[in-house]
Amino acid sequence: MQTHEKPSQSNDETGSSAVAPTGKFLRNTWYPILWSSDLAADQLIGRTVLEEPIVFFRKDDGAPAAIADMCPHRFAPLHLGKRKPGDRIRCLYHGLEFDATGACAFNPHGDGRIPHNSTVASYPMIEKHKILWLWMGHRTPDPALIPDFSIFDTDDAGALTKFDYITIAANYELVTDNLMDLSHTAFLHEGLLGTEFSVRGELTVTQDGNAVIVSRYNRNTPVAKVHDLIFRQDGQPCDTWDSIRWDAPGCFVLDVGVHAPGATKAEGSGLYAVHLLTPETATSTHYNFSAVRQGMANGQKPSPEISKQIGDMRRDIFLNQDAMIIEAQQENIRRFPERTKRPALFSTDAGPARQRRVLNALLAADAD
Repeated sequence: MQTHEKPSQSNDETGSSAVAPTGKFLRNTWYPILWSSDLAADQLIGRTVLEEPIVFFRKDDGAPAAIADMCPHRFAPLHLGKRKPGDRIRCLYHGLEFDATGACAFNPHGDGRIPHNSTVASYPMIEKHKILWLWMGHRTPDPALIPDFSIFDTDDAGALTKFDYITIAANYELVTDNLMDLSHTAFLHEGLLGTEFSVRGELTVTQDGNAVIVSRYNRNTPVAKVHDLIFRQDGQPCDTWDSIRWDAPGCFVLDVGVHAPGATKAEGSGLYAVHLLTPETATSTHYNFSAVRQGMANGQKPSPEISKQIGDMRRDIFLNQDAMIIEAQQENIRRFPERTKRPALFSTDAGPARQRRVLNALLAADAD
């Protein structure tokens, strides 16, 4: 089922919004934690996810695995150890070995007896669409719940930007708000991803099941750098579109593109920009991102050089602009909780408000 809405300044949707994070995590869901290319066959990667330490590795058959990143003997991080045959990790401290189920499979000391409390937690994982997905809930994991990122299943390497990753020292809900309200691109990313004219576009909010989509169209406006880069590279005015889809809890696909004034999307050029958020803690977020070129104007092939420029530009923007402002926002909310309870809200907040309402409902259902 889809519901459509053009937000207005007085809409109740914006009035129901809050900015401060809920401080809660969905458990019974798939989290995109690593790009497939980030985890080599003999590699151990330790990350905190939902405030729990986890070590990621590949089993002998190449399938991804995840267990608690803490030896139950002296609590040393297992990711500092060694990958061993038999789907095992050897703890660097005293040589205990743990398999992919979290069981202690080998004790090199004395008679080799393994105490009953030597098992660590293990977590289901799936590799799909060049992404490693993690499940941390108590319910049986359902692979059908993984959002569709088949745009990455392409053989055209020139269409892909770098599979990149950063961390942001802020709650993932604040990063989500940033993505659901792209009007900020006109100011925070002025000239790069938007211009002062791009906030005047036609805005709609669409809900498809539990997914929320925010879309805009701008007609005959000055061209921002990213639009010029993927289109004519002549600096002339153009029509642009952006439509960002959120799937809980932190998966985004942004369909963004450009065409000549009065033309159609089919005559333009664009890209699918992917943002994947996974909570590290209540005040920090794992942020994986990449992009795929789409709808090339005049039937041209994607340029690897242009794709690299886009990837480099996005990394610089996310690190030095988005992270900067969101982390400052997080600090204000932490320091001044009373003063940040009732934000001033505008029509552009309709998307974040709808998304927060859906998230709150999912959080309530997740506790059942």
